[in-house]
Amino acid sequence: MTRATVVRAVLAFAVLATSFYFAWSKPARLGLDLRGGTQIVLETQNSPTVKADRESTDRAREVLHRRVDALGVAESSITRSGDRRLIVELPDVQDPSRATATIGKTAQLTAHPVLPNTGKPGNGQQLIADESGRPILIGPAALTGGGIGSASASYDPQNLGGWAVNVDFKGDGSKTWERLTAKAACASGDERRIAIVLDGKVISSPGVTESVRCGVGITGGSTQITGDFSAGEAKDLAALIEGGSLPVPVKVIEQRVVGPTLGDEAIDASARAAVIGIILTGLFIVAVYRLVGLLATVALAGYALISYAALVAVGATLTLPGLAGFVLAIGMAIDANVLAFERAREERVAAPGRSARTALAVGFDKAWSAIADSAVTTVLAAGLLFFLASGPVKGFGVTLTIGVIASLVSAMLLSRVLTDAVAARFPKLAKGPAGGISGAGRIRRWLEESGPDLMRRARLWLGISALAVVVAATGIFARGLNYGVEFTGGRLVEYSTSKHVDIDTARSAVADAGFPRAVVQTSGKDDISVRTVDLTNDQERRIHDALAKEGGGAVKQRDELIGPSLGEELRTKALIALGVALLAQLAYLTIRFRWTFAAGSVIAMFHDIIIVTGVFAWLGKPIDGVFLAALLTVIGYSVNDSVVVFDRVREMWGDNPKGRFAAIANRGVLQTVPRTINTGMGALFILTALAFLGGDSLTDFAIALLIGIVVGTYSSVFTATPTAVVLERFAKAPPPQRRTKSRPSRGPRRDSGAVV
Repeated sequence: MTRATVVRAVLAFAVLATSFYFAWSKPARLGLDLRGGTQIVLETQNSPTVKADRESTDRAREVLHRRVDALGVAESSITRSGDRRLIVELPDVQDPSRATATIGKTAQLTAHPVLPNTGKPGNGQQLIADESGRPILIGPAALTGGGIGSASASYDPQNLGGWAVNVDFKGDGSKTWERLTAKAACASGDERRIAIVLDGKVISSPGVTESVRCGVGITGGSTQITGDFSAGEAKDLAALIEGGSLPVPVKVIEQRVVGPTLGDEAIDASARAAVIGIILTGLFIVAVYRLVGLLATVALAGYALISYAALVAVGATLTLPGLAGFVLAIGMAIDANVLAFERAREERVAAPGRSARTALAVGFDKAWSAIADSAVTTVLAAGLLFFLASGPVKGFGVTLTIGVIASLVSAMLLSRVLTDAVAARFPKLAKGPAGGISGAGRIRRWLEESGPDLMRRARLWLGISALAVVVAATGIFARGLNYGVEFTGGRLVEYSTSKHVDIDTARSAVADAGFPRAVVQTSGKDDISVRTVDLTNDQERRIHDALAKEGGGAVKQRDELIGPSLGEELRTKALIALGVALLAQLAYLTIRFRWTFAAGSVIAMFHDIIIVTGVFAWLGKPIDGVFLAALLTVIGYSVNDSVVVFDRVREMWGDNPKGRFAAIANRGVLQTVPRTINTGMGALFILTALAFLGGDSLTDFAIALLIGIVVGTYSSVFTATPTAVVLERFAKAPPPQRRTKSRPSRGPRRDSGAVV
């Protein structure tokens, strides 16, 4: 056993042990789309005195934190996004109306003495209606929100209304309140009251009780406001008083509500899809690669453990697209194993006397270049999602990155350690047919003996690809793209009715409720989605009641509100993400390969993007954030396929630099066909399970990827490679130099089974 083998085994054990520790000791943080709750995105606005910038937004965030805490929402969070946006997450809150009304108030809180009402305000005085609507005259502000420390609602049985608000002061607030109440205690009538004003409106004007002596006031650093409050009103008032004043106004530009049952269903659906997909993929890999395939399937369990542990270790939030990202990365792990096993088969064919252990070691070493390039290109796409996208799609970028790294560890470390250990312990079994790498398969033998010369018709394949792009582009321009609410702005609400409601009946009910232009569609089996340009919370209630009447009750499953400016910004970011992805892939592939290979890969990517988008246009499916995640993943898969082909072509060209490039490219394509088929089948099993079991959003995600993988597999052979063949006629760069092989493929020899 070599030192490298020992190091890999120790490292594998350390990774699994660390992963088990984090998975066991820390729970996953679920996103609102899985847990259920409300997300509100606020944008700070300039005021006459304060500019909305990073500093003022951070101050507003602190105020909002106090307000949300006072509302009693557990595990809430407020994070700043950019310089002027705040993302408020309220788990388990299903009605955002109260939360939005409370936390979004500018809340310029002041306390004023009430003066004799002469009807003619003087200097600094205001004539204003009190909470009952009766006009009162108030003097200049004596106390601001800056003098208030905390406030809380409590039930007071001595108060006729039952509920009261307790206020604690800070700094000079206590002395100011003492002077204010001392003067009011000497008066009678309205002048004995103190008006608490929020944003120019009196929210409470309590009178000083008779127990407070004239000239003394209320001491002790606290006071109590009583009145005809309900429990909710008392808590809201306490939240506003404690929160104090926002330094700048805020505007709601996005609002999302997800029902808890929808999140539970998404988790269950994704879990079922993952289990079924892994089982089917595992059975397929075992059928193709037998013993080593079984060991690779066992390593997939390690992938699941490592992925989950990494998620909780970095404190990332698991979202619905994030679940899809983890399931999707299984395909990356399978692909890495397939590449290594196919290389090991080639070594056994070249040197039949070589042990299975040595062949596997050579296979993993030779496959590393293509595996690393594929991983880098996928992480590039995931990184773009993280930096350029927002919301759940950003979470997809995080989990996809974690999944890709975990897939590398699963395939290149765990799988290698397992196969090496079994091959060393049972050398005859691993070397024979049951081992799975005893020789070339039927497809490979047929391709090597009588494979077609595909590159002889390079221009024909490019013409077919161009025709497919034209058909797809026709759908985009003729039917248009069905942009989701994320890209158009507006509000999308999804309801689940107790009994089935015909779509025409639902449309009539929504129209009768006053929204004839709303887009009403079916969603899933019995769900109904309603999309409009502008919809207030009161108007949404009218639609809910109309559908509930027809459906014997209705439960809101999802509610998304996107401002028009944010929708336009998201569309721009989507285009930027795609453009940067293409440029990043082009630059990376040019550095790693040559410009002709890079151009072929990027043209194939463009081909795949247009076709997937065109199919969605012809089908009328939504173009939203989840589709963007799928499209950028298609880019990763497309490059992945092209990288594997070009990596093989580069190696073969380096071995024969004087050979005709078209013939070499054709041989490279044919030799990678078994890998392409085996990897593609593994991914198709997983995505088909997602398409049938993943729910509405994951179904569209899986459909986009199914189309993308099929088209991407085609384009790597019939678009990327023919493009490189045509461009190489104009290239002046010399052929690549022959790379030094990690292990020479010599004839049969005695082999002790050790890794050399």
